[in-house]
Amino acid sequence: METPAAPSPRIRVYVVEDQSKILKNQLKLLEASSDLEIIGTALSGETALDDIRRLKPDVVLLDLGLPRMSGIDVTRVVKAEVPKVEILIFTIFDEEDKVLEAVQAGASGYLLKGTPADKMVEAIKEVSQGGTVIQPSLARRLLKHFRVPEVPGAEPAPAPASAAPTAAPMPAEPEGKKLSARETEILQLIAKGVSNNEAATMLSLSKATIRTHLEHIYRKLEVTNRVEAVTEGLRKGIIQM
Repeated sequence: METPAAPSPRIRVYVVEDQSKILKNQLKLLEASSDLEIIGTALSGETALDDIRRLKPDVVLLDLGLPRMSGIDVTRVVKAEVPKVEILIFTIFDEEDKVLEAVQAGASGYLLKGTPADKMVEAIKEVSQGGTVIQPSLARRLLKHFRVPEVPGAEPAPAPASAAPTAAPMPAEPEGKKLSARETEILQLIAKGVSNNEAATMLSLSKATIRTHLEHIYRKLEVTNRVEAVTEGLRKGIIQM
């Protein structure tokens, strides 16, 4: 008789939102998921930091527009002091410049307020597994901001040249090599806001395989996350939006 597989541990989530009514609604949606455990909440960044240092949640769902200490400030402190804690920004559509700053500070992605419960849970799972959430509705505009400082005043021609076709390298080859066809395909999907789970389904691969490909992409492009990988891919002409 086979021994039943042990259930996966629930993802420990901490929620920061300064509007108590919105916070209650968020908790109602999140607590309905058996995959999540809400371990704490806060109405301010200052309170949140004290709790996060002590509780060390897996994921922090963080409102960007907090009073006094902003979500960006909280992100910077958390990533400096408790870097293993993943941060998912909760924002509104017209805050894209602030979202950019939060991602640069170390946030693993963002959700728009009003996102359906199933998408919220999926996003939390995604970042808890080392992924990054880039919603298609903001991805194009956000990535434009990333591209501008990369090549200020530079001629566009040299970028594609660095991506001239060469033999596809083995995954273990040194950094700086050209991405394989599969890695390029995955990077293109990421640029369009596709999650790890969605990419795995679309390409008939396992989630573990997608994560392995992403690790190779990061190493070859010398980046540390999905947003940076997409930005570098765009800069070098490897992918297009």
